[in-house]
Amino acid sequence: MREQAKKLQLVEKILSDAKGGFELFALFLREDSPNKWDLLISSDWARNNKKASLQLIIKEIQKVLSNQEQVMLSRVIVLDKDDDALKALHGGIQVEHGLAEISDIIFLGLAIKHAYLITSKHNS
Repeated sequence: MREQAKKLQLVEKILSDAKGGFELFALFLREDSPNKWDLLISSDWARNNKKASLQLIIKEIQKVLSNQEQVMLSRVIVLDKDDDALKALHGGIQVEHGLAEISDIIFLGLAIKHAYLITSKHNS
């Protein structure tokens, strides 16, 4: 999945440049969801119109990931600014347009087997 995460770095950078920065853009592999990754995102622009934002994000993902790679994504989740998951991540690793990798953690009561944080930063 590292190669796919690198491709998603490009998506994050394109969308950041076009629409505005992310507070979070990260892939999570839950222990109970083998080979199905969740893409968690948070940004002001994505929250303003979740449906249109999700359509745009998915369109950009489809440009860089093959059909086989796209099947590995379970869902795309737009987090609210006050979401506990976002607060917890901001207390940990800070990264922007990078690729921080973590594994075997308990996150908000969920067993996370693997994660790639492309952007995780607190926006004022």
